[in-house]
Amino acid sequence: MPPIPLLALAKPHWFVAGAEACATAIEGIGILIILFGGLFCLGRYALGRLRGDGEDAGYARLRERLGRAILLGLEFLVAADIVATVLIDPTLESAAALGLIVVIRTFLSWSLEVELEGRWPWQGRAHAADPAGRSDPSTVRDAQE
Repeated sequence: MPPIPLLALAKPHWFVAGAEACATAIEGIGILIILFGGLFCLGRYALGRLRGDGEDAGYARLRERLGRAILLGLEFLVAADIVATVLIDPTLESAAALGLIVVIRTFLSWSLEVELEGRWPWQGRAHAADPAGRSDPSTVRDAQE
């Protein structure tokens, strides 16, 4: 039995094709952000190591930049999933799958945010800073240990 559409209105072929193209483009942008962001971060890390930057500081910057690239890419991937579900295949089954995907990706985003900032996204910046006023996650973590 085929899934029952949430929206009973028939969409013209050009609309569905355009929505699929938009979802694919947004998904591609997310993948490119993660891929090129990762390569860019690795390149900057390698250049820093060649210049003699400290390994610990360079590694902390690499993790922070890479985490930010992944977070931004995940946002685009979630947007592509929303477009695909809402515009292309608005069924209860696809909406449930979207909900699960969004929950998983939100958990990943929060995990990365905690790793990068040293605090939950809903906490203020004051929770991440140590008594000396530093807000670098690596220094906060070091000060807490």
